Amino acid sequence: MIESKYLKENIENIQKLMTISALKHFETRNLGKLLRLSKIRQYEDKELVIREGDVDPWLYFLLSGEIKIVKEGEKIGEIKTKGEIFGEMRVIDDQSRSASVFANGPVVCLAVDTSAQNRLSATDHMDERLDFLLLLYRIFAEYMTLRLRLTNEELIAAKKEAKKYKANG
Repeated sequence: MIESKYLKENIENIQKLMTISALKHFETRNLGKLLRLSKIRQYEDKELVIREGDVDPWLYFLLSGEIKIVKEGEKIGEIKTKGEIFGEMRVIDDQSRSASVFANGPVVCLAVDTSAQNRLSATDHMDERLDFLLLLYRIFAEYMTLRLRLTNEELIAAKKEAKKYKANG
């Protein structure tokens, strides 16, 4: 993994973040806060991004490439869409990582250190910090809803297939 230093809050970096659809609800000042908590991480093919069972504070936005999600050695999903979020479950429920994530080819991510809230300026008012956290949780909720709908569709398809095999067996 190649990792940058924490990013700077400048107009060029903020404009780059604005191209990520998941961040479309953020105001410029909140994107600046996100930058101060973030690093760019680059991974090579098959490189481990997240290890199942680990406890770490990182949340990721996929900037380029694709990742493979593996639980107990079984592939359970992949993410290919720029701006899609992953690693959010650990941040929300404070449990260990529920799955491993591997680079599937070269990958670049925006990695947000959710434990580095002390990097937010002391001049950031409490209301602005809460605003920022609410927006972050809104992003979580949107992606969790999409993934839950997909899981529901896969579950129904599997149940239909199981019924078909049961009827034929």
